[in-house]
Amino acid sequence: MKAYKFRLYPSKKQEQTLFQTFKSCRFVYNQLLEKLNKQTKINRGEIQHSILKLKKEFPELNGVYSKTLQYECYRLFNNLRGLSQLKKNGRKVGKLRFKGRDWFKTINYNQSGFKLRQTGNRFGKLSLSKIGEIDIRCHRVTDGKIKQVTIKKTAGKWYAIMITDEEYKKVGGEGVTGIDLGIINFIADDKGNKVKSPLFLKKSLNKIKKAHQNLSKKKRGSNNRYKAKQRLGVLFERVENQRNDFLHKVSTKLVSENKVICVEKLGIKQMMSKERNRFWNRRNFADVSWGKFVSMLKFKAESAGTKIIEVNPRNTSKKCSNCGELQSMPLSQRTYFCDCGLKLDRDVNSAKNILAQGLGFVENETESSSMKQEAITSTLTSVRS
Repeated sequence: MKAYKFRLYPSKKQEQTLFQTFKSCRFVYNQLLEKLNKQTKINRGEIQHSILKLKKEFPELNGVYSKTLQYECYRLFNNLRGLSQLKKNGRKVGKLRFKGRDWFKTINYNQSGFKLRQTGNRFGKLSLSKIGEIDIRCHRVTDGKIKQVTIKKTAGKWYAIMITDEEYKKVGGEGVTGIDLGIINFIADDKGNKVKSPLFLKKSLNKIKKAHQNLSKKKRGSNNRYKAKQRLGVLFERVENQRNDFLHKVSTKLVSENKVICVEKLGIKQMMSKERNRFWNRRNFADVSWGKFVSMLKFKAESAGTKIIEVNPRNTSKKCSNCGELQSMPLSQRTYFCDCGLKLDRDVNSAKNILAQGLGFVENETESSSMKQEAITSTLTSVRS
């Protein structure tokens, strides 16, 4: 399914109604969580049915579209499943927490209760049940039928995220490549091509520091503190938008040019640990967002039929891509020299090793599958005879 994100421009009255809807949904979520905590044996039907009792007890909830309130039950059990999955993966988890005002950021219209009307010139009207028609800027035409609308407020701006039933499809290329991920060079491939890391957070760090200092001087609960918080939010949103735009462009280019992409399987959590790296380096790791980039790459590759092969990064920087000899490679040494005569950029050398290791994995996988097929064929032949 494909998602579209459009900017909303509600009037003052509509904004007040949206805030009230957020408040009501947060209240319902917390009430359902309280009922869940009291149950000895979880009964989802009973919890969902309790919304009707809440609407009778609190008449102001009738001002919210019924399916929007029902979605809070789905959200609650979806969070519960996520918590359970983390526990299965060996993570230490606690209980679900009640949502505070600043921790409840979206409301949802699922299947019905909304209608999009595009009036041309990139503008239109989004009709939401119990709220009304809101001005919306549609910078592109939506394809497929809209299945869900999520309303979100961030950094003082309102957005509508629309999920459609249009199939997400990319077209893959015919190339084969290995890529090395880094901080100086975001990616370097086996052919010598490099993409520099933009480090958007690092570039905006001085402005963010000043905004943080300005926020800390404001009195809690004051209007000036609210404005300072909004300015800080705008800076973080800008960094996030720049980063996402960069990651989307790089991942799309790689998928559109290749049918096989070999990439390192990095243990990012271990790399971000205090024991292994200093603060500034951990901040750079977070800034380059390797995890998000690999997730985008996998998602787009799956739709394009491109194969992503993750390889063990151990010794990929230390190994000579020509003769296979190992040598020490401190981070300060940016060029790989070998006695066999190889002189190459360390990231490109690593990319070549990643590609060779990835293609070796494919060959082994192909051989094992062919051997398995031969064994099945011989077994069937002996049975028939």
